[in-house]
Order: sequence, then C-alpha cells, then structure tokens
Amino acid sequence: MSSKEEILARIRQNTGTRYEKPDIAAMKRLAYPDKIEQFCAVSRAVGGTAVVLGGEDVNAVIRRNYPDAMRIASVLPDISCATFNPDNLDDPKELDGTDVAVIKGEIGVAENGAIWIPQEVKYKALYFISERLVILIDRNKIVNTMYDAYRELDGQDYKFGTFISGPSKTADIEQALVMGAHGAREVLVILT
Repeated sequence: MSSKEEILARIRQNTGTRYEKPDIAAMKRLAYPDKIEQFCAVSRAVGGTAVVLGGEDVNAVIRRNYPDAMRIASVLPDISCATFNPDNLDDPKELDGTDVAVIKGEIGVAENGAIWIPQEVKYKALYFISERLVILIDRNKIVNTMYDAYRELDGQDYKFGTFISGPSKTADIEQALVMGAHGAREVLVILT
C-alpha cells in the first residue's frame, strides 16, 4: 500500500458520519441580470479595467491606453499594433522587457472578473512576464459563476490554462498592497 492509500484508508477508518454528495443540478445558482455589467464592475474592483468595444478598432484602444509601449507582443492576427510575435522567439527569456502582451481569453466569469486563458502561445511566461496584459474576450463568453465556467471547460483538454482576474497583487509584505508582484501590473480586458 502506498503512503497515499494508507493515509486515505486511515481517514476513511476514522470518519464518523458520511454524507452523500449534494445534488448540485438541483441547486439554485447565482445569476446576474447583466453579466457584462457585473463582469466590468468586478474587474474594476480587483484593480483592472474592462471596456466593451463599440465601433472603435481594438488596436486604437490598445494604443490609446498604452501610448508609450515599445514592445507589444501578440500572436493574434488582428493585432496590428504588435511589434513582435512571441512565438518567433527562441528563448522565453527574450520576453523580458515586454511592455504589453495582447492575448485572447476563452471564458469570463461575472462573479469574480476572472478569465480563462488557455495556452495558445509557445511560452506561457508571456502571460506573467509582461508589464501590462490586454485580454480580448467575446462578450458572449461571459458566464455567471466559476461553477458555470468549469462546466464549460469540462471534458476539454488543455496543455496549460489559468484564470486571471485583474493585475497581479499581494498584500503579504507588511500588509501593504503591492501590484505586479508576480505578474502584470495592469490588466485591460476588451470585450468584443
């Protein structure tokens, strides 16, 4: 018996009352009257920015928000303001110094402003090393809750994926909030 099996056997042996799993299909779920409005509000609350794209070109929105950006990375064909394609690099260390990375999100979550980012680039470091992250997401791909997001992801196979909600932050150092501690300092979500 492996140590894992031994630990699980001891837990089962010492468990008093056992409960059946709840029938979550019958549970009432959280639903927002306007998922997009909720998503944008929560994105702001966690330190990010979310805009709904009107008739304006996405490249103009990116340039307006980051006029001083010199190194803009993107593999997306419609992003003409990108200065380089990160998939053409030989080493992920070459991503250091990326001012803005423009990526695509697959599912947005209204309850917490999180966005599911599957790895669609050569180096996943791009998601975390850039100073600013621009995430494009289809406004029709916003769901109410994390439960709904995981249901959408059920059965899909990803090499790597992560949920990102706003800029990187930590408050564990002398209880001071630090932005960009281990990822992007700014996150702009553009709902297309």
